Amino acid sequence: MYCVLFRSPSGRSGSFGRVSADTHFRLAIAAPVRSSKEPCRNDCERDTVVRTRNTGSHLAEGTCASGADRESGPVRHRRVIYVPGYDPFHARRYRELYRKESRAQAEVSGYEIDIASQGQFDPYRWQVRATIEGAPVTAEIAVLGWSDIVKASMERGPLQTYTQAARTFWIYARSGALGAVLRLRKGPAIAAIYPLVALLLQLALALAIAAFIGWAISRIAPGWLSLAGLLAVPPVLQWFKRHDRAILARYLMHNYAFSASLGGANPPELEARIAAFAEVVADALASDADEVLVVGHSSGAHLAVSILADLIRSGRVHAGCPPLSLLTLGEVIPMVSFLPTATRLRADLHFLSASDALTWVDVTAPGDGCAFALCDPASVSGVAPPGQRGPLILSAAFSRTLSAARWKALRWRFFRLHFQYLCAFDRPGDYDYFRITAGPQTLAQRFAHRRSTPSAIRRPVSRHRSMAT
Repeated sequence: MYCVLFRSPSGRSGSFGRVSADTHFRLAIAAPVRSSKEPCRNDCERDTVVRTRNTGSHLAEGTCASGADRESGPVRHRRVIYVPGYDPFHARRYRELYRKESRAQAEVSGYEIDIASQGQFDPYRWQVRATIEGAPVTAEIAVLGWSDIVKASMERGPLQTYTQAARTFWIYARSGALGAVLRLRKGPAIAAIYPLVALLLQLALALAIAAFIGWAISRIAPGWLSLAGLLAVPPVLQWFKRHDRAILARYLMHNYAFSASLGGANPPELEARIAAFAEVVADALASDADEVLVVGHSSGAHLAVSILADLIRSGRVHAGCPPLSLLTLGEVIPMVSFLPTATRLRADLHFLSASDALTWVDVTAPGDGCAFALCDPASVSGVAPPGQRGPLILSAAFSRTLSAARWKALRWRFFRLHFQYLCAFDRPGDYDYFRITAGPQTLAQRFAHRRSTPSAIRRPVSRHRSMAT
């Protein structure tokens, strides 16, 4: 099984530490990429292919070993590729997070799991060996990085930061996206407004300090020298920038500004990276893995949607490939899809939610104030197709799956909670991140008994519904 994971911006308290400056994009060029015309392995020659994909399985006429055979049997081998969202952290942070939290979950759930490097130490790749539900499974996990793009977008001086914040707020407000988000979920809307408020308070404090210094100078010098107090403003703002890790105001502002910079369209450098990531997934589909699982967390979810939509449209996902699955966690897709020029993303949502070439499960939690909890991203964006097949909308139900003491400790730590999907649960229900990524069942098999939560939100909210052709 190949598991592709997309990760989001917010830091994990106590686990991620300081932001590293040496994160580079690597894995999209790490392995040889097959031609788009090259068939998936285990594909046999036949004229007619029959797919029945209600649960993500591949069924093909003929007797060769194909995706259908691997779908019906247990998963023995999985390859995991983690592609972060808007996140400046180095890949080793994800490796250590997986190591720490998988061990904690194994102690709670009573299974065995361990990770090791593949040959030489490589923070971008590691291997998981697990015995879960009585079955031995190996998973190769890799991180596909685009943090170089993220860090470049965050390099702003004080004046540029405030100009960018004002422009971003204006784009969301004028386009109606902010109003639509408020009508849908107040948590993400508050998270969007918070950076601007925090930055304005910082500026007000810097100006207050400058005014005090100016007043003090005027008491002993000519009045015009009091203007020298304004020299205190840049250092004060710089101090807030250095300590942004505590409040994440600048980080969140840069995140929203990146999405809004082209009104919801992907910048050219991100489009190029999406194309490279699609080649990595295509290479996984050509392997002997028992499943290719793509996991998109937070802002990485919309990257996952576009990557897989591109891949399926190109005809590179077919009956001879391993089963393809998509798991989106804590998604914030409407923050992009509600913007006026997000026509590419809306087209991808429309296409993927109708596709029978994959299984798509979306997991969020009402306790996660940063996510669009229980919202069907295609439906709320107004682009759900007739006969929509996915995603299956499930709740991680933090208030029930975490112990009372742990829920109390984490309830108001919003950014930490936003990463709980990637962490251990005290009382795990159907959702167990490590069973999904290192267990013996495909995503389709694991959730075959589930229906979407009755609380799923599917009403169209976005006023912008045009789609790229």
